[in-house]
Amino acid sequence: MNWEHTKKQLKKIWHFLWKEDSIYSWVVNIILAFILIKFIIYPGIGFILGTQLPVVAVISESMEHRGDFETWWKNPALCGDANILYNNYTECTQADWYEGHRITKEQFQNFPMHNGFNKGDIIILKGATYDSINVGDIIVFQSKLAYPIIHRVIEKNDFIQTKGDHNPRQIQDPKLNEKYVTKDLLLGKAWIKIPLLGYIKIWFSGLINCLATGFNQCTF
Repeated sequence: MNWEHTKKQLKKIWHFLWKEDSIYSWVVNIILAFILIKFIIYPGIGFILGTQLPVVAVISESMEHRGDFETWWKNPALCGDANILYNNYTECTQADWYEGHRITKEQFQNFPMHNGFNKGDIIILKGATYDSINVGDIIVFQSKLAYPIIHRVIEKNDFIQTKGDHNPRQIQDPKLNEKYVTKDLLLGKAWIKIPLLGYIKIWFSGLINCLATGFNQCTF
């Protein structure tokens, strides 16, 4: 192998990636960054934190409080018994709902991230087992939806029950039953919140979807 020739080629590659100001260099850098993050950095973080999903971008408003704790605690909710096929709810407040599930205001205020979090936030997770989960923890779990769910644990027995802080009740439908989250669906437990950074993923995913559908699903 000609070492001088190899050095010249490496210098050309280096110049192309870091110094050349062209659309081709920009595209290649994006592709390399994606490969590096997805296949090296992301799995490495997951290995350290003990979960296959170490970082999630919050894509819904189901954990938002939209104000201080006192205001949220008095927000409307739906109380009563229900199942997937038949709903029997009465109007109440979040306070009524949680107290009806044996969670007091004082207990809730001691829960992790007791003021919730917002759409667009990034949540860093750590590995979790059934035994390490407590009522009040925020977990990420798989469902029949196309994306993981990140909600708060409100009961734990043979299985786990969850609820989104902002939601008026637990979700029960054929794709997501929050009253029956089994151990094998657990992906991790919320650890650290980074505000707003998740909008990068949300906007990028929206752009990809926009391009894939020929701009039919664009929401600029």
